[in-house]
Amino acid sequence: MATTLKQLDYSVLQQCMHCGMCLPTCPTYVETKRERNSPRGRIALMRSIADGETQVTKSFGEEMYYCLGCLACVTACPAGVNYVELFETARADVERKGVLHTPQRGFWRWLTLEVLFMRPRLLRAVGMGLRWYQRSGVEKVVRGSGLLRLLPEGLRRLEPQTPVMSAVFSNGLIEEVEEPVGVRKYRVALLTGCVQDLAFAEVNRDTADVLLANGCEVVTPSVQPCCGSLHGHNGAPELAMELARRQLDLFEVESLDAIISNAGGCGSHLKHYGPLLKEDARYAERARLWDSKVRDVHEWLAEIGFRVPSAGCGVEEVTYHESCHLTHGQKVVAAPRLVLGSIPGLKVVELPESNWCCGSAGIYNITQPEQSAKLLKRKVEKIAETGVPVVATSNPGCHLQIAAELKADLGNKCKSVTQPVTLLAQAYRNERSGGVVNGEA
Repeated sequence: MATTLKQLDYSVLQQCMHCGMCLPTCPTYVETKRERNSPRGRIALMRSIADGETQVTKSFGEEMYYCLGCLACVTACPAGVNYVELFETARADVERKGVLHTPQRGFWRWLTLEVLFMRPRLLRAVGMGLRWYQRSGVEKVVRGSGLLRLLPEGLRRLEPQTPVMSAVFSNGLIEEVEEPVGVRKYRVALLTGCVQDLAFAEVNRDTADVLLANGCEVVTPSVQPCCGSLHGHNGAPELAMELARRQLDLFEVESLDAIISNAGGCGSHLKHYGPLLKEDARYAERARLWDSKVRDVHEWLAEIGFRVPSAGCGVEEVTYHESCHLTHGQKVVAAPRLVLGSIPGLKVVELPESNWCCGSAGIYNITQPEQSAKLLKRKVEKIAETGVPVVATSNPGCHLQIAAELKADLGNKCKSVTQPVTLLAQAYRNERSGGVVNGEA
């Protein structure tokens, strides 16, 4: 992958025809109606830098970080513009030039990108500390005492968004190798993620259960590195490449039928290790093989013809919010709906604007809180229109973002956020116990 816009294959910059098909799909352009806030406007800025007509400035950096990176423009683009490569290269240029640098921003980038998300054991240790804080009652005391008012404004705003840590992380719920009952049809690896591991470990357990129920041997290393999506999307390509190499070293890729991700944002990045490491003579071939085997769990289930459960999941109605990077990045649109639609007694109500970004977008809700809040408000209003009590999604960032707002939106009938694979896992469990048949308890 090129490291600067000037080094980028110029044909990538020339792909945009300026047709405008992307405009109505871009959340930031729809908000401001300004050309520079649109995909084609941003590409024009990138091209002017590649041509040497302008320089990487603070204004350019702010524009690149105003973009959500939701990739809705990729779905709409008739010319097949590789916006992911453009976007990530532009952000890397911004970081290299340091046009947005402040001591505070530099500290948080160092702490997250270079320390916590490069060291999975340390990240889990922090998660354990946070779990104790949340479950011991200390958090309640601190919130009630008013001490949080002493925090800097940015941290004070972020504190309520802190994810609730799982009681047990993935390594406490899933053995490193688990065999299906009966005939083994496939051998797959399960990627546990970072946020998913800490805040939604039970979703990883559900994913393993669903794979086992469909004849898969499941290989889940207890300690896994970050996939690198956070680094790739935030201008740190060298760190993203290092993490990709660690993933390739951890798994026996050749022995696997598939490598399973259940997080839309991670999966989108995980499918592009080949381009990321194409210049690495040692890893390029294995990276291409890796790409050919990575599947979103719903995509894999649809591909192998998953077993339809004979029992319901205990939920009667659900709507489905599409993770941007699952639908626009990976083009996995029908499979999650196929999974939900297979569950007896479960009515799936289509969500208006289901593929419109919820505003989470990695760390966008931290870096651009106002725009993120507008998108989230729009999302929960659409969820309310469905009138259903449960919304399913397939990305931990979306899950956290939507759940926090639904909790605060007292008038919204929908109060529960789950994931399609969790509902399918519950249906399989009910099938075995005989507790719920055709959606009825």
